[in-house]
Amino acid sequence: MNIVLLGPPGAGKGTQAKRLEERYGLIQLSTGDMLRAAVASGSEIGQRAKAIMEAGQLVPDEVVIALIADRIDRPDAKKGFILDGFPRTTKQAEALDRMLAEKGIRLDHVIEMKVDDALLVDRISGRYTCAKCGAGYHDRNQKPKVDGVCDACGSTEFKRRADDNAETVSKRLEAYHAQTAPILPYYRAKGALKSVDGMAPIDDVTVALGAILDGAARPKAKAKPAGRAKAKPKAKRAGKAKAKAKKRPKARKKPARGKRKARPARGRRPASKAARRSRKPARRRKK
Repeated sequence: MNIVLLGPPGAGKGTQAKRLEERYGLIQLSTGDMLRAAVASGSEIGQRAKAIMEAGQLVPDEVVIALIADRIDRPDAKKGFILDGFPRTTKQAEALDRMLAEKGIRLDHVIEMKVDDALLVDRISGRYTCAKCGAGYHDRNQKPKVDGVCDACGSTEFKRRADDNAETVSKRLEAYHAQTAPILPYYRAKGALKSVDGMAPIDDVTVALGAILDGAARPKAKAKPAGRAKAKPKAKRAGKAKAKAKKRPKARKKPARGKRKARPARGRRPASKAARRSRKPARRRKK
């Protein structure tokens, strides 16, 4: 199962991707993480990406596509992948489709996480993470169970991203609507796009995503054969049966068989010839 999660920064794509990764055995592909890993590995693609980033330039689409192509060829990606934050433009979407087609792979789902811009600014500007394990929290919506202590690892150190402020978030949303939002019609035209409410509680969003993914896995109900008549009421069926019975020719009566001889009563045996003779009166002799 291969999935693309779309939505503006702060929509919760990363959180949901991790949950889907655990539930379905997929791998989450973050282009940022892949670039950093490629640079650290010293691979050919990594060296090329490093030179571009050190020059202060954006990494070209073909380099990112090459990284994705290499990553999905690994054994742990056999069950599928989740692309979070890529593609961002229609050009990238087209390049991704071409690369997947060459490998005989297709995207099963493209899911948009819809958000309200004003509410999203409030959500992002209030979020922070555990400095040790990276667990996410929010000043109002998702506080630790014990104030100042991470629920996951017990650490007491937290951090906030420098760009998680109202002004920066507003600019990032403007960039999303200008650059990334236009790819929605591209996937909608392919019949692959579905949407969920990204502003719903985290667990509710997970349920909505699962309904889309599990619903696609279920077999479709078999269509009833065309022309099959509906069951008719019993009264109508009975009336038609009588009409058919009237139309049928009457059965001919079989000729009566000859009368059988009466059988002797049970318990009485027929008399023998000698017995019958003894019962007859004796004939008189002529004088």
